[in-house]
Amino acid sequence: MKPALPFVDLVAVGDNEARAGAITAVRGGLGGRGVGGIFDEAVDRRETDSVKWDRYRGTDIIPLWVADMDFRAPPAVLAALTERVRHGVFGYGNASKALRETILEHLARNHGLHVDSDALVWLPGLVTGINLACRAVGESGDEVLTATPVYPPFLSAPGLSGRGLRAVPLARRPDGSYGWDWEAMERAVTPATRLLLFCNPHNPVGRVYDREELLRLAAFCVRHDLVLCADEIHAGLILDPARTHVSIAGLAPDIAARTITLLAPSKTFNLPGLGFSFAVIPDASLRTRFRAAMKGIVPDVNVLGYTAALAAYRDGEAWRQELLAYLRGNRDRVVRALHGTALEVAPVEATYLAWIDARALGLGNPQRAFEKAGVGLSDGADFGAPGFVRLNFGCPSGRLEEALARLRKAAQAAA
Repeated sequence: MKPALPFVDLVAVGDNEARAGAITAVRGGLGGRGVGGIFDEAVDRRETDSVKWDRYRGTDIIPLWVADMDFRAPPAVLAALTERVRHGVFGYGNASKALRETILEHLARNHGLHVDSDALVWLPGLVTGINLACRAVGESGDEVLTATPVYPPFLSAPGLSGRGLRAVPLARRPDGSYGWDWEAMERAVTPATRLLLFCNPHNPVGRVYDREELLRLAAFCVRHDLVLCADEIHAGLILDPARTHVSIAGLAPDIAARTITLLAPSKTFNLPGLGFSFAVIPDASLRTRFRAAMKGIVPDVNVLGYTAALAAYRDGEAWRQELLAYLRGNRDRVVRALHGTALEVAPVEATYLAWIDARALGLGNPQRAFEKAGVGLSDGADFGAPGFVRLNFGCPSGRLEEALARLRKAAQAAA
């Protein structure tokens, strides 16, 4: 009987031993642990030129900072990369017809975006796309609006592009989650504001914005004639079963015409080091400006990035579902471990990132204090929110449990 999930489609990558091994792994090999069991494996990333692990080289600090999971990529991706490496020639590459068709199908199915392939712009990274959006919209001296706390490149890209930054704090809601402060947004926008940088799901606060919020945001942009740049890189990591990702560009054609949507498989399938991302820009004029900003600066995607992206989007869904189940368990571990301490965890509707309010501890710089306790977290100040930290729980549960025990002990000692 043919499996319900697309395991057998891996043969489309080829029929050598590497691919056969990947199929076996996905079907439940890997020492009899099943797919979910691979996430418990403590892969040793020391001495692998890892940005995440090199920060604390030679210490026993557990790195839970940068948004980079400690899990091996899906077996289908490993098989496809193995085959590409065996080919042995690494010249300049193009996006294949299969990749274009797979991504267009993915956009229609998961984002409600029905576009043709001309709308796709390949990029070597999503941060590149954020900076290009700032350069492509408006002129030097114009302004970019965003809401904090937010992914640090949102705060740095406007200045690097000769634009002013107008940052509006998100509003804390009664349940500890975050939402838009609409009155503050209206006060912040000026005639010089040209672009809104928008993150959904929102890094670092873990919000998945609902359709009503997105419609209101879209109306705000239409009213003030703003272009939207929507970072949706975490869209494949919805943890709350009551939430569904909605792409703002999919709401209506007039919204799509003013939107640059940035996407990548890098967070969902743990492929950030392979440098593949893309922008979806339905409007031809906006796309022309975006491409013009790329000229002479932005390199092409490498052939391994293209290869990994196709395998991930086409054959990685079973692995993704197992990952989501594992991340939900880890999220719950974070909440349980910090319950009863002065550390307040915002509800995590999506991502593998927990946003933690440490201000009640009065530590001055909680990130430094927790490093001394043996846990490396991201400093909330980098996101526009001093006194907070961000914790990456995309790691084996055993490692997370040890880090949480250290964190809890440090919080109790400081209280």
